[in-house]
Amino acid sequence: VQLQASGGGLAQAGGSLRLSCAISERAFRPYAVGWFRQAPGNEREFVASVNWRDQTHYADSVKGRFTISRDNAENTVHLQMNSLKPEDTAIYYCAAGMTTIYDRTPRYWGQGTLVTVSS
Repeated sequence: VQLQASGGGLAQAGGSLRLSCAISERAFRPYAVGWFRQAPGNEREFVASVNWRDQTHYADSVKGRFTISRDNAENTVHLQMNSLKPEDTAIYYCAAGMTTIYDRTPRYWGQGTLVTVSS
């Protein structure tokens, strides 16, 4: 199983970034997939998830700013991050093989991509 994340980088506060993650098909369908993040000194935390019916779930800290979507034809999940804040700075991990959008123990993890938001 492979999860290949891309799209991280540097953004200013108030700016936007889009993360993408290509996932092996057997870890993608019919599972939920999502994003988690880990800031320096903090534990990994849930960010957003989406299932094969396009039902979504978000952490309160990103609601209204981040949008998760999945492309079932390309086995890809995206995270559009708008109105970024310095506290969004973290390594972002895509996750797959989630039984539901509320699953916090995904079976598969990507390698992580760094997002840095400057004030």
